[in-house]
Amino acid sequence: MQKLPIGIQSFENLRDGGFLYVDKTKEMHRMATSGSVFFLSRPRRFGKSLLLSALEALFKGEKRLFEGLYIYDKWDWEEHFPVIRLDFGGRAYSSGEELNRSLTSFVELTAKSYQLSLEECTLPDKFRELLEKLHHATGRKAVVLVDEYDKPITDHLSSLEVAEANRKTLQAFYQVLKAADEHLRFIFLTGVSKFSKVSIFSGLNNLNDITMDDKYATICGYTQAELESCFDEHIREMAEHHKQTRDEIIAEIRHWYNGYSWDGATSVYNPFSTLLLFDKKMFVDYWFATGTPTFLVNLIKERNDAKALLEPVLMQSSGFDSFEYQTLDSKLLSFQTGYLTVKKREKSMFDNTLVYTLGFPNEEVRQALVAHLVGSYAACPASDAFSLRERMMRQLFEGSSSAFERSAQEMFARIPYQLHVPREAYYHSLLLLWLNLLGFKVEAEISTDKGRIDAVWTWGDRVVIAEVKYSIQKKAEPLVEKAFAQLLDRRYHERYAGEGKRILLLAVAFAGKEVACSMKELPDSAHSAANQPKKILPNNHPQKISPKTK
Repeated sequence: MQKLPIGIQSFENLRDGGFLYVDKTKEMHRMATSGSVFFLSRPRRFGKSLLLSALEALFKGEKRLFEGLYIYDKWDWEEHFPVIRLDFGGRAYSSGEELNRSLTSFVELTAKSYQLSLEECTLPDKFRELLEKLHHATGRKAVVLVDEYDKPITDHLSSLEVAEANRKTLQAFYQVLKAADEHLRFIFLTGVSKFSKVSIFSGLNNLNDITMDDKYATICGYTQAELESCFDEHIREMAEHHKQTRDEIIAEIRHWYNGYSWDGATSVYNPFSTLLLFDKKMFVDYWFATGTPTFLVNLIKERNDAKALLEPVLMQSSGFDSFEYQTLDSKLLSFQTGYLTVKKREKSMFDNTLVYTLGFPNEEVRQALVAHLVGSYAACPASDAFSLRERMMRQLFEGSSSAFERSAQEMFARIPYQLHVPREAYYHSLLLLWLNLLGFKVEAEISTDKGRIDAVWTWGDRVVIAEVKYSIQKKAEPLVEKAFAQLLDRRYHERYAGEGKRILLLAVAFAGKEVACSMKELPDSAHSAANQPKKILPNNHPQKISPKTK
């Protein structure tokens, strides 16, 4: 059984150490022989650094490292190119001046490694001089590989002054590449985001952005076929560990970790989560836990965009190129950082442009992000949200309605008085998030012939039809009665009748410091009286909940 390359980003160390490698050299060969300037956006911990390391070895002509791989007999190993590889993951950039010094030091050390001396003073001039002298000294054009090109900006999205200073430094540095085109064989830049106004892209007119390109959909990550073939022994070992069949364990792995897509047709696994899964043999949120997106969570809460993430997000192809760090779009940021992915791609009925549908990639991301959003809205740690979730799920399975109701009250009571936001949308989002965390599929604002349902949640054979009311002055009890009367009068449940579903009507009212709810399960014609399942939340009277105050 081959060793798992956990944490290994060096292609040489991986190959020499006998670690498992999923061959991506077919895509590398296509890039290296079809163009000269490429850009790829992928979320963090998706194998970008290993890809750049492999490209560095390829252009340096390190043939032995590629034995047995697709590209081995298709590349001219007699050609060796000077390679400049810049990784912003290990550079300093807490200010524009510090970034300038760090890049200047990098350029000088690179020149020294090729026994070259530089005479120019400014960073752009030194970089240009390096490219020219490398070409003249080696007789070969240079290859420039940049890893995490945008990190000096994305790491400072909460401090726009620093982000702008770093942008200016990067702009001057990257624009050298356009002017030095005659000295360059190949340029490849990777990052998380494609900023529309960083100016690197306007400077490189021949840039080929392969982020959403079908031909490169699997250049990072593992396909289902690659997982089942390359990790076959690990899959069998994990199936034995969990006392499941191979097919059963594969289905569970797919549900938890597959689902990332950039073309809407081909999906891949995140390498980081996959490797740790086979090492630990536990289904947990490996990728998400490496860097909780506090900035993203706060942005979503600030703009009350949680509901938008729980529903399918539609975006035109042009929308992916409009990302600006001064006015962040939380949905686009969620996509670029890996919390949303492409679920479907189709042509618009109106103008033939491409329309993308975005959603959570898999269970790992859905559970983890929703838990952190719940924690942010309700001001409780994500670990507490997970604990309460597990307890409530058990109560649902056991049919313990009174216990479930107390847990629901506990969740709402966790919101400190000072964090209450006097808007119905805030409480609506909190309710949507909570039911989503419990495993329900959420659909918001469903239209019927009699009106618009605030929200519908489905889980197995369970359908919850909800109406949410808010008032800063009225009492909660009459408000919840009004909400429940609306559910009955407009007969929203008729949309789901006859489907063999267990239908629950849920009315929730928020009024000042009070929360009230009323719930009733409706009989369905598909169930006989003898086989009618237990009511999950029987409740004939609204229950008041007084959240904690200061």
